[in-house]
Amino acid sequence: MARAKLTVDLTAIRRNWRALDALSGCDTETAAVLKANSYGLGITRTAPALAAEGAKTFFVALADEGAELREILGIKPKIYILSGLLPGDEKLCRDYDLTPCLNSVDQIRRMAAAIPGHTSALQIDSGMNRLGLEPADLTEATDHIAKIRADLLLSHLACADEPSHPQNRSQLQVFKTVARDFPDLRRSLAATGGILLGSDFHHNLTRPGIGLFGGAPFSDGLPVVSLSLPVIQVREVEEGESVGYGATWTAPETRQVATISAGYADGLLRTAGNGQVSLYAGDTPCPMVGRISMDLITVDVTGLETVPSHLEILNEHQTVDDLANAAGTIGYEFLTSLGDRYERNYKESQQ
Repeated sequence: MARAKLTVDLTAIRRNWRALDALSGCDTETAAVLKANSYGLGITRTAPALAAEGAKTFFVALADEGAELREILGIKPKIYILSGLLPGDEKLCRDYDLTPCLNSVDQIRRMAAAIPGHTSALQIDSGMNRLGLEPADLTEATDHIAKIRADLLLSHLACADEPSHPQNRSQLQVFKTVARDFPDLRRSLAATGGILLGSDFHHNLTRPGIGLFGGAPFSDGLPVVSLSLPVIQVREVEEGESVGYGATWTAPETRQVATISAGYADGLLRTAGNGQVSLYAGDTPCPMVGRISMDLITVDVTGLETVPSHLEILNEHQTVDDLANAAGTIGYEFLTSLGDRYERNYKESQQ
């Protein structure tokens, strides 16, 4: 049976990591953030490719993700857990040699009590007000911090995708001020956007995520994902007839309309429908018409000499960020929403 085909270019991921590593500078280590199953693209294939390229440090969101990554990569890489030490994570962190990024006094206390000799990181709130220790927390936890084995101080920028935003410099200054009290710890502040802000933000370790997979704000990144969708049928729609739920599109004249097997159940967000994006037959754009439904998309293929068996919605002409902009969201959401009904293929060419 014909299925939608999602192809991940592992060579492009490796080259994107190499480019971000070059931007990070020779004195800064470049890690890789692979949370949410490597942004939805499959951690079992992307992680080994990045490790082969030279990545030695990885970040994921949850201890369960870290344990899976350890099984994939073996004992050598360093694996940090961005959510820190959640209740019940102690055994996973110990058994799989995972390093939690502690972000509260409670987490530091539990770390000191449960696995005091195990490595950890200290996550600082430099102004995002999401996760992280405040200065008062650090004072309160001084005795407990002395009992743990921290090796990294990190924080996260709220506005790195807006280079001129004043909060970037404000957070940098806060981070530097806190870091003076921890001179023996390595420092990490920059994810993809932070890398692009320049060397002041790089410190000892950078943490690219979305930039590895061809997403904004890394505009020089290579596209990583292509997606072709099978055509179920083609019908002639007469002038004045409507297509799809809500009758939101009406044929201005007789048109050929293809019905495609994919929809919002596959992560193609409903808000991107009704003419905002196209599907491609080779280099020829075919506008989407009507609403995206759960399993189906309708596309105006009038003018094609031959309608192919598949049309592409992600390719060199239309990126994840293009689709995200049409849906009023960001590339992160589109990538991590891609469903499990796709036939997934991975390709890797000569470096």
